[in-house]
Amino acid sequence: MARGEAVAADVVDAARFAGLTVACGESLTGGAVCDALVSVPGASDVVRGGVVAYHRDLKSRVLGVEPGLIDEHGVVSEPVARAMADGVRHVMGATLGVGTTGVAGPEAHDGVAPGTACVAVVGLDVAWSRTIRVEGSRDAVRDAAVAAALAGLHEAITRSSAHR
Repeated sequence: MARGEAVAADVVDAARFAGLTVACGESLTGGAVCDALVSVPGASDVVRGGVVAYHRDLKSRVLGVEPGLIDEHGVVSEPVARAMADGVRHVMGATLGVGTTGVAGPEAHDGVAPGTACVAVVGLDVAWSRTIRVEGSRDAVRDAAVAAALAGLHEAITRSSAHR
């Protein structure tokens, strides 16, 4: 089992144990976070669904990200990743939402360098976000963003479970 698969399994197991559900709002990762989770047997107990909102307008229309937030911070930003996570959580009726946005490259996007990814987890008492920078191919950037999203979900679930 690859490291990412092990973390996804840990997320599903921890969420199931805690009675939590997860939804994924993805741009940069194109559904790969949700795919990693649903690859785990028993994921249907935990995963409510996912939305790939690759274009700016879909982040607003489908996930409810305020256009002004995008104008102020840019589409590749922690505030937008948090808004995507919160929006998908509401759309899917999940306890926790995870959001990913970034620039896989090879070109910069809106002045943001290739290899930049913003990942967030929102729900319960959690509003976690991080920006990572990755050298390498588009796949390397996307894989790193998936790994960061899964790690953030696991951290949020175990932290939340400890306070229950």
